[in-house]
This record gives sequence, C-alpha cells and structure tokens, in this order.
Amino acid sequence: MTGAVASTGQLALGTVPAVGELAPDFELVNQFGEPVKLSEFRGQNVVVVFFPFAFSGICTGELCEIRDNLALFEGAGAAVLAVSVDSKFTQRAYAEKEGYGFDLLADFWPHGAVAERYGVFDPESGMATRGTFIIDADGIVRYMVVNPRGQARDFAEYRAALAGLGGN
Repeated sequence: MTGAVASTGQLALGTVPAVGELAPDFELVNQFGEPVKLSEFRGQNVVVVFFPFAFSGICTGELCEIRDNLALFEGAGAAVLAVSVDSKFTQRAYAEKEGYGFDLLADFWPHGAVAERYGVFDPESGMATRGTFIIDADGIVRYMVVNPRGQARDFAEYRAALAGLGGN
C-alpha cells in the first residue's frame, strides 16, 4: 500500500512524517501510568491516532468507532495507540467511561512534545490536531492523514489502509 492523504485546513508546527519514512519513536505513559514506547511494537502494525481532547464530541465519536470496530485493527495485526495532551488521570477516566480497550497515551509533559514531533501540535490552542499514522511492523509510516479542526476522520479510510498492511 502506498500513498498518503493530508488535509490542509490547519497548519502544523512540525514536519509531518511522510509515507515511507521511519516513524519518530516516542515513549508516553498510558491511562494506567505504564510507559508505552512505539519502538517496542516492532514486529506488529500500529495505528497512532492523535486527538484534541478527551471527552470532546468528535473525539469521542471517533474513538468509539475504533472501540466498536477493534476487530478490524486486530485482524490487521495492528495495535491502537490514541494520543492527546490530556493527563494520564483524564485519559483513565475517559477510557473507563467509554470502555476503550486500547491505550490512551498522555502527551501531557512536555506539553504536546510527541504531537509536535509528528507535526500535529497546534501551539495556539495547545492541542493535537486529528492526525492518524498507520505504521507497519518495521516502523515505517504506510498511511497518514491530518484532518482540520472540527472535521472527523473517515473510518472507511482506516479499512482501506489496514487492508493494505495485512495481518501478521
């Protein structure tokens, strides 16, 4: 699978990793305070989903769609890592309320540093934009999309991108 989709409705501070490039490594804590490092997922596909804020309308709809279709991701051998600038405490309350069975990562401090490395941090609002990066088992970005503020991601695009990866 090749190709990338990028919306231009909002400028990002950093450079968005391109399809075919090695995904920037990071380590953040999940909603339980456990460290999660991207490079530890080598050997399996990963979907990194940046979202603005926990408990917000569009974000909740998008993450609930992932929750309700988690078998699609698992069938492609993909772990889901959802990232926002919220604290681990907020992430935990959010995951418990919505029943998310995947890691919610806190890009809390330094504030938005990982989102900035992925080119999806908006310094004016202090939040990540809606960026999605599908990374293969070798750590290479195989799909990416950045949606402007207020525009939800197209779930059908996940299906197509994941189908191109295949399961492991």
